[in-house]
Amino acid sequence: MAPPAALPVARTTPKGAKSLRQGNPWLYRTELAAPPDVKGAGAVVLVVDSQGNPIGQALYARRSPLALRLLTRKGPAEEPVNDAFFRRRLEAALARRSMLSHRDGLRLVHGEADLLPGLFVDRYGSGLTLQTLSEGMDARKESLAKVLVELTGATHVVCRDDASGRDFEGLPRESRFLHGQGDARFTYHEGENRFTVDLLGDMKTGAFLDQVDNHLRAGELARGESLDLFSYHGGFALALSRNSTSVVAVEQDEKAAARAQENARVNGRDNVRVEHANAFDVLRRFDTEGRRFDTIVLDPPGLAKRREGLATALRAYHELNLRAFRCLKPNGLLVTCSCSGKLDRAGFEEMVLAAAMDAKRPVQILERRGAGLDHPVLGGLLETEYLKALYVRAL
Repeated sequence: MAPPAALPVARTTPKGAKSLRQGNPWLYRTELAAPPDVKGAGAVVLVVDSQGNPIGQALYARRSPLALRLLTRKGPAEEPVNDAFFRRRLEAALARRSMLSHRDGLRLVHGEADLLPGLFVDRYGSGLTLQTLSEGMDARKESLAKVLVELTGATHVVCRDDASGRDFEGLPRESRFLHGQGDARFTYHEGENRFTVDLLGDMKTGAFLDQVDNHLRAGELARGESLDLFSYHGGFALALSRNSTSVVAVEQDEKAAARAQENARVNGRDNVRVEHANAFDVLRRFDTEGRRFDTIVLDPPGLAKRREGLATALRAYHELNLRAFRCLKPNGLLVTCSCSGKLDRAGFEEMVLAAAMDAKRPVQILERRGAGLDHPVLGGLLETEYLKALYVRAL
């Protein structure tokens, strides 16, 4: 048998080599001293430092500013990157979620944190959504979908490669079936609440599964009159309704608002009323009218997509939180969230406390939370800790 062909070599700068060896799996093109000689998409390359010492194997992107995503720190002789390699990584990701086997809606693969850089897989009942944010995973998504069907028994796999992150990678946007055909609507549960999602037409990959644990926890703590802003399909709203006398859910997207109202109806949550409106406008109106709530949830979309927009995003976050504090009754609960990866946990908490001070409301910090167990954070890569949730009581 002929020996395997030698891998193309990517040589890093000393700074790039240091970063990779300290645990960061990403290498930007500016830290690449000599690019590899590759022809097709999604090549696996051998990564070496400026002296030629091996660092590991990585996926190489021809156009992205993020040139290398490390797959393994082992060499090709010790751990060849082939179909069997990716199957083992998928099996390991699924095994790590065995304690969540009672859930029919969860993330099965979380990119770099599951050592599968740029690959994200969500489960909704018998349907899966697959999203690739790297050239290497994009080139393999057909074969990855086949393996996932074998491992999970899913009836459908939908490609949701239509996010803006694809533009950064120089990849085209698309949404389509990778396995199965017909209806892309599936159901899943968050606790006792049942939700319906359209895996081809709804936002993100269908729902915001990273918030499921926060939905449930907010529902445990909620009391009295509740307000859920940026409600989407009503994940927080339906959870709040369990212990609240009434819930007003506000959602700007007309289709999502209709789905939230339908989800409330199907689950018998008669105390939930969905308002199709802009959350900023509603908060201003409630503040002016003197409308007060016992529980308020703020879960806006990512307001800081790029670092250069962070200052503007912080002003928007501050306004939302300031008005929310004004609209809280004494001893009211605020659950405030940010999914902006460019805003770190310390900066987010500093903004919330500044808003409380401006509202002249002393606060107790009850819990600092993030995404659930199915969305782990990779040590050494701060970008994977994007979701922050602060549970605060305003005195």
